[in-house]
Amino acid sequence: MTYAENKQHQLDIRYIRMARIWAENSYCVRRQVGALIVKDKMIISDGYNGTPSGFENVCEDETGRTKPYVLHAEANAITKVAKSHNNCDGATLYITASPCLECSKLIIQAGIRRMVYCDDYHCDDGVRLLHRAGLDIVKINPEECQ
Repeated sequence: MTYAENKQHQLDIRYIRMARIWAENSYCVRRQVGALIVKDKMIISDGYNGTPSGFENVCEDETGRTKPYVLHAEANAITKVAKSHNNCDGATLYITASPCLECSKLIIQAGIRRMVYCDDYHCDDGVRLLHRAGLDIVKINPEECQ
């Protein structure tokens, strides 16, 4: 690994650890996911999985299943950018769990060019779509994400 590659890897680990800490803001019981969007070495947005604004902070129903209107962390982060004067063109998304197919569509449309993640989602359709779209995808070893 070159010096530049090692330096980028160290930055990736730091940002993914920050995303893990941000995930702790989630009220979801089954899984807490955090996301950061970084552009030009600045965090331009953050998000975690949870209910839309104005809803009760309860993500699961009585049976433990996630409610259908719960937003994923990356969707929350992307919509925050949309409400600001910034954009995601060329940015990197740091997310604690790989995205679902629907969120991957948002990632592509937002102009994000790189994604770094730790844990696998139960389905890899989202990652496969991002590969097809030409995103640079990095999976960090889960032990390094702690």
